[in-house]
Amino acid sequence: MTTMTMIQALNSAMDISMERDPNVLTFGEDVGYFGGVFRVTEHLQKKYGAKRCFDAPINESGIAGAAIGMAVYGLRPVIEIQFADYMYPAYDQLVSEAARIRYRSAAEFTVPLTVRMPTGGGIRGGQTHSQSPEALFTHVAGLKTVIPSTPYDAKGLLISAIEDDDPVIFLEPKRLYNGPFAARRDGEAVQKWSDHPGGDVPTDYYKIPLGKANVVREGNDVTVLAYGTLVHVAVAAAEMAGVDAEVIDLRTLVPVDIEAIVKSVSKTGRCVIAHEATRTSGYGAELSALVQEHCFYQLEAPIERVTGYDTPYPHSLEWEYFPTAPRVAKAMRRVMEAA
Repeated sequence: MTTMTMIQALNSAMDISMERDPNVLTFGEDVGYFGGVFRVTEHLQKKYGAKRCFDAPINESGIAGAAIGMAVYGLRPVIEIQFADYMYPAYDQLVSEAARIRYRSAAEFTVPLTVRMPTGGGIRGGQTHSQSPEALFTHVAGLKTVIPSTPYDAKGLLISAIEDDDPVIFLEPKRLYNGPFAARRDGEAVQKWSDHPGGDVPTDYYKIPLGKANVVREGNDVTVLAYGTLVHVAVAAAEMAGVDAEVIDLRTLVPVDIEAIVKSVSKTGRCVIAHEATRTSGYGAELSALVQEHCFYQLEAPIERVTGYDTPYPHSLEWEYFPTAPRVAKAMRRVMEAA
């Protein structure tokens, strides 16, 4: 075990996967010589050569299309879309091709493709560098969607994604790349959630299965469903609200761990859902429907959603947009006060 940031953990996962399987390769904009805009692929080109780690033109559709062809051929490409906001030109390739090939070929062909994308706010990138588009992928049959919240999970989940025979959308919260920071502001002071920017991560090979949630905080009063950065927000909010909240890190949105959700909500009778993406048609709406369908008779209060607003992601007002710990804490108190 050693202390790693999420960036280092992801790099370790890539390194181990490329070492174990010569069919694993990675490419994208600035992925090779430069090591990626966030340095997730740093040193991989030097170690494995320019045929397995290389730069691509600024052409997301071309990157995705080439990777799909490689995957069908038998390789295991891991592509990086430099920011999740840039994936829209590649969306048709991912939805119309990658997600459909197993079905339309009667399972004769599969697409073992991993699409890595930094997601969410935290760098004051404004409307074209801060979006959270996970719901656009969870709606598509044939795609799996993963969002880690810790360095340990990031490494284990990425290895599982690379070894999966179906296309996996792997979203990496930018605000967690170098350690979790609180989503609240007092003047200009930003509160840290952790004493160090990383977490304990095994240096060798391990996997975390896709579709398994993690209970990061046990409680009896209210269930909080979150993923990515909002997992840390929810834990901070529980302490702030003084509520015995059970915080569940979904880790994988598709397939989602419905058993873990039902078990927790059946115990607490209350549910708060938190995510950074815009509210309307966000993934929280799907979670709310699932809780309603499976736990209606156990619910003692209406389900609450705490999300980003239905506006483009702002630049100077980023902190006001983000679902902060105080906002999540208020939602917890509301469901506790409901009759």
